[in-house]
Amino acid sequence: MIIFWEEKEIKDCRTLMLAVVVLRLLQSGVSVDAWGADGHHATCLLAEPLLAPATLKAVRSLLPEYAKGSLASLCTWPDDIKWQHQWRWTSPLHYIDTPDFLCRYNYLRDCHNEYGDKDMCVSGAINNFTSQLTSFQLPLDLAAPYLMTKHDHPNHYNLTEATLFLAHFVGDIHQPLHVGFTSDAGGNTISVHWYKRKYNLHHIWDSELINTAKQRFYNSSLSVMVDAILLKIGGKWVGETKSWGACANHGISCPDVYAAESISLACKYAYRNATPGSRLADEYFLSRLPIVERRLAQGGVRLAFILNRLFAQTSDSLINQK
Repeated sequence: MIIFWEEKEIKDCRTLMLAVVVLRLLQSGVSVDAWGADGHHATCLLAEPLLAPATLKAVRSLLPEYAKGSLASLCTWPDDIKWQHQWRWTSPLHYIDTPDFLCRYNYLRDCHNEYGDKDMCVSGAINNFTSQLTSFQLPLDLAAPYLMTKHDHPNHYNLTEATLFLAHFVGDIHQPLHVGFTSDAGGNTISVHWYKRKYNLHHIWDSELINTAKQRFYNSSLSVMVDAILLKIGGKWVGETKSWGACANHGISCPDVYAAESISLACKYAYRNATPGSRLADEYFLSRLPIVERRLAQGGVRLAFILNRLFAQTSDSLINQK
């Protein structure tokens, strides 16, 4: 079942984006309970080179002018705005809570918010915003990208929001602890030591695994890390990319598959050897980093597949030509 939440959305995207800029300034340094900013930027940076030209044109037509055609620059937007009163209803859309230690996901059982409202989880959100974007049509008078402010049809703004939500939530669902156990809120209540500092387990998977990898292997540069993952997508993982993007019955997206993978990985890797008070260091980091990089790659590839299916004007896309 797909729910459309349009009555709760802000109609004027320019006002919304201005509020985001102000909010970012006010919230600098505040952590968020999702892939950290680097994780979301990486997912979108990995997707962008795999977009078909028609897809790229469509996505750019929905971005505000100051984004300069970069979807990655706004991939943290849903985290930035969920703290605002009018957007608090989106908070449960970033994750899924599953029964403790079952290590399996079931949409009908698990996709709801704390009040039991169905479809209010990250998998339901991906279904919802994918469905909304099927109504997209590139404006006939669009001669160049970055012209969003010249198209004042109200639905155009809603589709901008839907695009940003979709890109963000595809990233979220690939972070294994976003499909974690109910009692510990996906590792948020499990306090551990990461080398010499104390964090909750969820934060380590959101940010610290990526931060440590950047510092140790990628010259403290996210772009260097993304380039290395892109090389694996086009190299050692090239035979897997089509299967990553495939959905049963020719579906546009298949978030239940992504969620089932995440809870399985959470049980096998995230929760294992990470009991409260434990110290996580090289053994944990080096054995979990390949999981993180692969999930970033899968999120990027799948986001590209989804957007190409939604927006590409031709059947061929860059990713399908690999």
